[in-house]
Amino acid sequence: MSKKLEWGMKQTEILSAPYSHCLEVNEGTPRSGKTTVSVARYAWYLWNTPDMNHLVLAYNQEQAFKLVMDCDGLGLIHIFNGISKMKHDDFGDHLEINTEQGVKRIYYKGAGKADSHKSFTGMSLGSVYFCEINLLHIDAIQEAFRRTYAAQIRWHIADLNPPSPNHPVISEVFDVQDTKWTHWTIDDNPIITKERKEEIRKTCLKNPYLYRRDWLGERCIPQGVIYSMFDTKKHIVSAIPKGERKIEMYFAGDGGLSDATSIGCYVITLSPEQKYKLYRMAGWYYSGSETGIAKAMSVQAREICGAFIPYCRQLVNMRESSIKIDPACKALRAELDLLGFYTDRADNNAHDIKGSSKGIEVGIEYLQSSISDGRFYVVENNLFGHLDFLKEIGMYCVDKNGTPVDAYNHAMDECRYSHNYFYKNYVL
Repeated sequence: MSKKLEWGMKQTEILSAPYSHCLEVNEGTPRSGKTTVSVARYAWYLWNTPDMNHLVLAYNQEQAFKLVMDCDGLGLIHIFNGISKMKHDDFGDHLEINTEQGVKRIYYKGAGKADSHKSFTGMSLGSVYFCEINLLHIDAIQEAFRRTYAAQIRWHIADLNPPSPNHPVISEVFDVQDTKWTHWTIDDNPIITKERKEEIRKTCLKNPYLYRRDWLGERCIPQGVIYSMFDTKKHIVSAIPKGERKIEMYFAGDGGLSDATSIGCYVITLSPEQKYKLYRMAGWYYSGSETGIAKAMSVQAREICGAFIPYCRQLVNMRESSIKIDPACKALRAELDLLGFYTDRADNNAHDIKGSSKGIEVGIEYLQSSISDGRFYVVENNLFGHLDFLKEIGMYCVDKNGTPVDAYNHAMDECRYSHNYFYKNYVL
């Protein structure tokens, strides 16, 4: 590896521990260093195990590559640089490593859908790495454990941020397997400065739920979730239903340098019952604060215009009617305009008043109504999926005064901008 790492005390203990449990779980706050050490420990296992085939599972394949294969320059492709190659065979994309124990193949796949397990059913595996295991479908998790029954050194590792106390992964996986569980907080990450820790602590203090989950690393249920009516089983669909006519396609976005940039592709349809609906078809998301790397807005714009927008045009087989960007995000608007993708000012509810509600509260109420009335859906997408959107919609909440907390709201703001256009032009 070309990077020199500074390991903390807990990370050092994890790296030197014996592989004596069937499942190792590293659970804790974001930016606690748990993923980096998990990948390093996985690499040491891969170097020594006699088993040939292994599997990395995440919500989608893109996340599996990003979190484990790359891992901000600390992943498997970098650890085994010079003795490995990216390949593809009948079982899928994988990293092939030449080790002293023979060739190892590490496949990486998505496991967020109900039928995800079909992509690896029938494979014989030595190990599985579960990225953010609480976001994976339980059927895929259980099938992955079955795929390692014949392994010579059977071993699994999982990482996650604290889920709800009643999440099925706790009772159906952690409590069932021979599990070694380790708790992590931001204090376990040696590269986070005292100043940055205090900054994060003050941000989390704005809401008791965020403080307990993202600072203390506790399992807890958020109070006052704004879009609690969104049901992942009901409002996530595999495709726009047959019989619905596509009316319009457009993009909406919110952006920043240290904050996240979130761009969504939306399609308005008309059902046979003459009901207008809004579908989020795909999403592009980048967070400098989460990765610790501030990507220049010009670079973000080139990726959006060069890959995401053309992909969505081909996916929907339509050209966008507009690109609606938060008026406050002048940098992103300017960069998109320079590339010939001209933008509109998104409706951010700045002048809306409805009864006792005003501003963004009006836009939130509109979206809540559409979700409840069966007008808003998310369409599954393997390439530009909705992982960050789904994370935020489960954690975007109000404080004790009923005011929306300024956290987990980048994709939520983008969605609200998109929905404002839909609701005011097709529903009201």
